[in-house]
Amino acid sequence: MTGKIDVTVVGGAGHVGLPLALSFADKGLNVLVYDINQAALDSIRSGRMPALEYDAEPYLERALASGRLHLTADPADIPATGAVILTIGTPVDEYLNPVHKMVKGCIDSLLPNLSDGQLLILRSTVFPGTTDWLERYLKDLGRDILVAFCPERVVQGYAIRELHGMPQIISATSPEAEEAAAGLFGVIAPEMVRVKPMEAEFAKLFNNTYRYIQFAITNQFYMIANSAGVDYRRIHEAMTHNYPRAKDMPLPGLTAGPCLFKDTMQLAAFSRNQFHLGHAAMLVNEGLVLYILERLQLRFPIETLTVGLLGMAFKAEVDDSRASLSYKLKKALLIHARKVVTTDPFVADDPDLLPLEEVIAQSDVLVLCTPHKAYRELDTKGKPVVDVWGMLNQDPI
Repeated sequence: MTGKIDVTVVGGAGHVGLPLALSFADKGLNVLVYDINQAALDSIRSGRMPALEYDAEPYLERALASGRLHLTADPADIPATGAVILTIGTPVDEYLNPVHKMVKGCIDSLLPNLSDGQLLILRSTVFPGTTDWLERYLKDLGRDILVAFCPERVVQGYAIRELHGMPQIISATSPEAEEAAAGLFGVIAPEMVRVKPMEAEFAKLFNNTYRYIQFAITNQFYMIANSAGVDYRRIHEAMTHNYPRAKDMPLPGLTAGPCLFKDTMQLAAFSRNQFHLGHAAMLVNEGLVLYILERLQLRFPIETLTVGLLGMAFKAEVDDSRASLSYKLKKALLIHARKVVTTDPFVADDPDLLPLEEVIAQSDVLVLCTPHKAYRELDTKGKPVVDVWGMLNQDPI
């Protein structure tokens, strides 16, 4: 690796880190992607995105051709100059509490390579108070590193588009760190919103939790209406048609993924499990799977039938199956149905997936789990379809 590195992205081969790294490289910065996923690094080096990201291929092609994108799996390659951005995941444990040691462990592994005065930016969602804790932790170690928290807020799969069009929240533990972070993100973001670290941490959690609660209320409405024997799709259309105060109400559907549920959990943990609205949202969204199972059992003798699941990604038009409720439904059906078969046009890391035509042929009843566009004009060969999303105009279950 030659030349000065302007920014190092830790976890830079992932869903959050790589679009950010490519965006910086496209603006003329020398970027180092550090990631322990060697397969992802090999894919990037060969000019292939390791995960689906719309509009990213030209960015990757330009970055590789320019020589501004550098890749490594060795932490010793991280330079003692330039900004370092952490985009590692922040999971919750089996008790649904945030795993704080993940951030600490990553920081500890990086410290030998970092110099005093260097800018360290937390990018992924963190538990409220983490940024200030990190400042104290580093001070106790005798280190004088600039600490900032600049949360990502992009929609997965569309990060390249949104990074250049949305305001960037900037927070830091010192004015010097704040200016350095604003200067870096000013290269790609059109606008800065400056707040204190805990305000930024709450802003990220509140954004995702608000969205999760929005899905919960429409899912609850769906179950109430459907159990009463009426079509919630028609109700939703009546509520939202040219009515501005309901324009943001989403349609019902399986609500999961690596962020919304987890961030609601982190907020609940922070509030000492007194976040009753958040807990209720979790019960509703996670419970929709069991509601679908119950309605299937009422309508069909599923113990004698093969059930086909259409779509295993956590949302439409992406290849990410992390925390997808499709798999929760599959697990429940494996106990009750004669057989379960699955398909998805995007997911590539599940060896059990079958071609769409084979799933339709084998199935007695189908469940639309993920509303991929590929399913809109689907010929189901007359097989009944359970469609919470309302995409295929099937009768309510």
